[in-house]
Amino acid sequence: MPSRETKSGNPRPADKGAAKAKRNAAIRRCYRQESVRDRIRAFFLDNIGKVATREQIQKVAADPKTRRIPENWHQRLSELRTDEGYTILSWRNRGDLKVSEYLMPNADKRATAAKRLKIHHEIWLKVLERAGYRCEWREGNVACGLKSGDIDPIGGGTVKLTPDHKRPHAVDPAADPKAPDAWQALCGRHQVVKKNYWDHTTGWLNVYAIVQAASEAEKRQVYEFLKSYFGDAK
Repeated sequence: MPSRETKSGNPRPADKGAAKAKRNAAIRRCYRQESVRDRIRAFFLDNIGKVATREQIQKVAADPKTRRIPENWHQRLSELRTDEGYTILSWRNRGDLKVSEYLMPNADKRATAAKRLKIHHEIWLKVLERAGYRCEWREGNVACGLKSGDIDPIGGGTVKLTPDHKRPHAVDPAADPKAPDAWQALCGRHQVVKKNYWDHTTGWLNVYAIVQAASEAEKRQVYEFLKSYFGDAK
């Protein structure tokens, strides 16, 4: 059988191409589903076990007629996990995935929290007025402060403020839609960042999610700490 390696011992270009095709997702059809979430879901289900990129997701999320990429595509992606129960992995979950790469390992769906309640319009106006029409996300003593229509200096795109449960949806899906104090105004980027990291009303942290989001160096620090804590350090 002919060798599959070159004289230098490296894989032949054809072998590299085959490995890449086996690993990477591909857009093989036009996604014309009515909603952004439906289009993204269909793309992932067409590519079970394959790695999809941010650019591919944006492309299939785009409006089929105008080809405009929706600003909230990452929220719709997050909803496939939180609302529908699909497993979609990222670099936070898998060390072999790069930043902005995603993978749906199978089509199984977990049990999910109840359907999200929508905030009443007049209550949302009160929340916006309280927030000064700015994103209320805070890290330490620093507020985000982005307004609808601003350009996000980190995530890019035009900012749109949306209502967020102060308690994570997975913890309390029935947040009172008539209680302004149960809600906050967040930009799209911080809607995604928050996920279930903490509960603003009780202070309880989702440590598992925080560690998943940490860098590899930080994960190693946590790992060494836990080995020491449990007496497994060698």
